[in-house]
Amino acid sequence: MVWYKPWARSKRAAQLVSAEDLIATTRAQRTGGKVHVTNETAMRHSAVWACLRLRADLVSTMPVDVYRKVGGINVEVPKPPVLVSPGGTQVGIMEWLYSSQVDLDRAGNAFGLITERSGVIGPDGRGLPARIDLLALGDVTVRSRGAQITKVIVGGTEYEPWEIWHEKQYTIAGLPLGLSPVAYAAWTLEEALTAQQFARDWFAGGAVPMAELKNTAKTITPDQARIAKDAFRASVSDGDLFVHGMDWEYKPIQAVASQSSFIEARQFAMTDIARFFGCPADLIDAAVSGSAITYASMTQRNLQFLIMNLGPAVARREGAFSRGLVSGPRFVKLNSDALLRMDPEARARTIASKITSRTLTPDEGRALDDLPPLTDADYAQFDRLFGKTPAVSLTAATGAPPS
Repeated sequence: MVWYKPWARSKRAAQLVSAEDLIATTRAQRTGGKVHVTNETAMRHSAVWACLRLRADLVSTMPVDVYRKVGGINVEVPKPPVLVSPGGTQVGIMEWLYSSQVDLDRAGNAFGLITERSGVIGPDGRGLPARIDLLALGDVTVRSRGAQITKVIVGGTEYEPWEIWHEKQYTIAGLPLGLSPVAYAAWTLEEALTAQQFARDWFAGGAVPMAELKNTAKTITPDQARIAKDAFRASVSDGDLFVHGMDWEYKPIQAVASQSSFIEARQFAMTDIARFFGCPADLIDAAVSGSAITYASMTQRNLQFLIMNLGPAVARREGAFSRGLVSGPRFVKLNSDALLRMDPEARARTIASKITSRTLTPDEGRALDDLPPLTDADYAQFDRLFGKTPAVSLTAATGAPPS
């Protein structure tokens, strides 16, 4: 996908550069880099994969609801087909949300081709999108003037901006596209992937990756050295013994301190990468050694992650869906309550408290546990088991109405 160069503004169309080119240009200014970081190669690092997976998993499993405000109260209304199967019969809303969230989190942008429209007129005077086929980021190029996109090119075919679904995050003023965490984390990712490659190359040769074979009795010629080297390699390559006289000395070479530091580099990189991708390191099993992160409960931990890390991304997507996929006074909400799952005991206390404070009826409380309303026969059983109980305690304990 493409990136806008803020220093290249002119009267003509703004000059654009791809995220891969931006990374390559930055990398060319340094020396020694062996790993070329792109949106695809970045996902070879477990921390990147874990951050993207965790955020996309949670967002994609949040129920999508549509409301309209009536008398100051949000009333749920039927969802349009685009919020049920946005990619047609082959791609449901969960898969669509997952794929687009991964693109948003790694590249700052997600694109889709609007292939069908409904008869409902949107704010731009056209039919609202009824089907959006997501596009691979590498196939998309945009042209713009200032902060306004003028053309979108997909695989060599030009489209008008209104024919394309575009979501973005990590934006700054004057730019038509969101910023890419992968591009800005390129230095950290290159260091981490290079350390990973070093470890792979180090152990690729087997249990003895490097060694020194020295003749202590005499100086040997290059031909003799080659013969000895071939004989040694032939013996140890399949785990066999290497037989030699007293004039040969074999010494495995251990990694020097500067080389073995790749372990520390990889550990630090995981925490650093987690910062770029908006995901607490401890949630991807990458907490820094010696750090102490405690939570009073699982609910508080999930709440902190939702508010500090995931909440803004969810709100942006709700705004984009409300502006572009529904009409009139309707608006879209992603139900984040699914993330705030409590342990059974805390959940029971919360429901009982709401029933006691009369903000929740007993039947509504039972519905939260997928249970049907209590019948008269059920109330009779409670009376036989516990006797007549005062209204308040009975309501709090069993969910039964006052007698």
